[in-house]
Amino acid sequence: MIDWFPVIIALAVCLIIIMVRVFIGPGAPTRLVAFDTANTIVVTGLVVVGMMFNHVIFIDVAIVYALLSFVMTLYVAKYIQGDKF
Repeated sequence: MIDWFPVIIALAVCLIIIMVRVFIGPGAPTRLVAFDTANTIVVTGLVVVGMMFNHVIFIDVAIVYALLSFVMTLYVAKYIQGDKF
């Protein structure tokens, strides 16, 4: 059996560091990149939870979440740039 505790701790530490960058980032593009990185960490966490509990549904949710996160990042980047949708 794999010990998942170090993986969860590492993901939590990365997420805390990223959230600090989201809240005190110097500008909107930096905050957007940090938020997108946080979404990637959440997707990774969902995959890890799926492997921990041996449920495929977590992997499916992670794929859908990643797609929605990608679309959200594109829309926010267009908004920051100032273009019309």
